[in-house]
Amino acid sequence: MDPGGKPSTAQMLVLASSSALTALFYSIYRKRATTVARLKEAKKVSIDQDLKALLCEAPGRCVPYAVVEGVVRSVKETLNSQFVENCRGVVERLTLKEEKMVWNRTTHIWNSTEKIIHQRTNTVPFVLASHDDDVTASVRVLRPLEASELDLETTYENFHPSAQSLSSAIGHFLSGERPKGIHERRGDAARVGDSVTGVGELVLDNNLVKLQPPKQGLCYFLTRLDYDGLLRKQSGSLRLWQVLTALVGVAACSTLLYILWRRYRHHRRSRKERLLLEAFARRAAAAGAGARRGREPPGAQHLQHLPEPPALLRLPGVRPRVRLRPLLRRPAGAQALPHLQGAHRPGGDAVQQLRRRCCCCCLFLNKMSE
Repeated sequence: MDPGGKPSTAQMLVLASSSALTALFYSIYRKRATTVARLKEAKKVSIDQDLKALLCEAPGRCVPYAVVEGVVRSVKETLNSQFVENCRGVVERLTLKEEKMVWNRTTHIWNSTEKIIHQRTNTVPFVLASHDDDVTASVRVLRPLEASELDLETTYENFHPSAQSLSSAIGHFLSGERPKGIHERRGDAARVGDSVTGVGELVLDNNLVKLQPPKQGLCYFLTRLDYDGLLRKQSGSLRLWQVLTALVGVAACSTLLYILWRRYRHHRRSRKERLLLEAFARRAAAAGAGARRGREPPGAQHLQHLPEPPALLRLPGVRPRVRLRPLLRRPAGAQALPHLQGAHRPGGDAVQQLRRRCCCCCLFLNKMSE
């Protein structure tokens, strides 16, 4: 904080950044809290023979937010992996990443970076069927790529290193980029026969039960976890954002309180010093008026209770200019007036004491103005 009592640039940056992060983390926390609350309120629906009858009785033939657990079954064809035998899935994602080393001109070290150069996702229509093979009811899953928890299980992974030569090494050194190779990764989001939990809007359309992304901004889930595991995972993420919001909020409040406290302390110190200077000025004026009238100034008997001014106190942001009045200083060689000498009138000791204290006060003010 500067001498004028204003907060410094660093303090303002800390306050602004912590306040912005608090607002951002709190918005994420509120969104996750809403997701967890609606997930707890979601209706669990079993895949059985009474599923269509349940939807026919529901308003609009739909359940706005339902939980369905079933086994993945393909409608027609499946996606067969060319690298793993007997691996059939309904969602497959191919990702190619370029890995390279980049020279950091600030730290003078090579940093490893990754960049996705190609990504492709293949899907085929599939349904969630009952774990009981005797039950023919099923739920058709629509738009699975929009699901929030579409976790991928890696089925194939390979790394293709880049060819190295002397000329390429010189070129990489001059350009500041040194390629390492291509990382190939294939993952199946759901294999045929896996148990999957879906959370979304359950509707009955043309005698076909469908699970699709819900409305009203709710999250769409497709995961291999069961309902309890999904709820625990979302609750853990909620607690993490809650802790982050609390920590950043405490930092923002602490910075604000520190700035306000420094500002209040500066104001109180300035007010105290101003009152002290005004008191000395009033006593000096009263002493001068009393000395000119040839009598003891009012309040001279209380001069011994005045505090001595500090020797080297410097007021922040205040540079007073004080000149000694003729009452306190006289030219060299001049004689003191008889009526000002304490030996020729009553109360002379008090006047001499007042003069000494006024001189100390003026010297103190001159020190501050330097």
